[in-house]
Amino acid sequence: MFFASDNNSPVPPQVFEAMQRANEGYAPAYGNDPLTESVAARIRDIFEAPEAAVYLVATGTAANALALACFCPPWGAVYCHRDSHIEEDECGAPEFYTGGAKLVLLDGEHGRITPETLEARLAAAQHVGVHNVQRGMLSLTNTTEAGTVYSPADVAALTAVARRYGIPCHLDGARFANALVAAGCTPAELTWKAGIDVLSFGGTKNGLMGVEAVVIFDPARAWEFELRRKRGGHLFSKHRYLAAQMEAYLEGDLWLTLAGRANAAAARLAEGLGHVPGLRLEHPVEANMLFASFPRGAHRRAREAGASYYMTTPNATLDGPDDQQIGARLVCSWSTTEADIERFVGLLRG
Repeated sequence: MFFASDNNSPVPPQVFEAMQRANEGYAPAYGNDPLTESVAARIRDIFEAPEAAVYLVATGTAANALALACFCPPWGAVYCHRDSHIEEDECGAPEFYTGGAKLVLLDGEHGRITPETLEARLAAAQHVGVHNVQRGMLSLTNTTEAGTVYSPADVAALTAVARRYGIPCHLDGARFANALVAAGCTPAELTWKAGIDVLSFGGTKNGLMGVEAVVIFDPARAWEFELRRKRGGHLFSKHRYLAAQMEAYLEGDLWLTLAGRANAAAARLAEGLGHVPGLRLEHPVEANMLFASFPRGAHRRAREAGASYYMTTPNATLDGPDDQQIGARLVCSWSTTEADIERFVGLLRG
């Protein structure tokens, strides 16, 4: 019953098999190997973007921070949701790699920014001078940190506002595959066709050992990214092992299969939770992540039986009245089983 994070999931056997194949013999270092070139070409094909620049890094934090640094100057503002990953979970990496850009936090229900909110904030910055941070760029998270999804129309509406004010757009796609499966569209429709300039294309949360791709739809930014990646210590010498993971991920649309399993597991979990007395879902369940509030007594039963998940109510403990509501974040992965879901729901029901 591991619902703490999809980061906790095992790696699919196809990935290990691909790495074993890549381990045979010698290959040029630093991304100059044929496998890396093949993976980049495959990603360009998937995104219908023949001119895009594609680079691999080992972590989502590196992907996001380096991508933002290429598009936002040190004196710029990165407009993002208050609960976005770049705000809550990256220890100031975006600020560090951009050389000081400021994250400007926007509110929005269920983890999503609205065009009206973005418009108001950008308009308020219209008369800034040398004493103020300048408009820099927009960063969206899809799947959001609330487990909800921006549709292509949602993304296009937000990037249209950004375009009116002359700022580029980044998409944090750590769970991009989950969002894509939920939205039922093509990768291109959810990114550059909807106005996205640069994408952090996640793999680690969807089953990979450790690799993400940065897809820059404007190749004019490519050389700067290469320099920033090297300067920031994120250019792997034995690059073929990153590429091998991504090759397996894309082969036969494994990435979509894995995300589909995770999303389906979350849907089954949500259905089961609907039968738990006193439980309420805090956000719509649209991908592979759920937020629920339920009585402490149910938390105690689940935790004592070994269930793993995060309690989201500040300073919450298992000690206290059984009927007190306590929040939880529950994340399903490609390897979440029906048996785990049934057992967990059964424990909550008592």
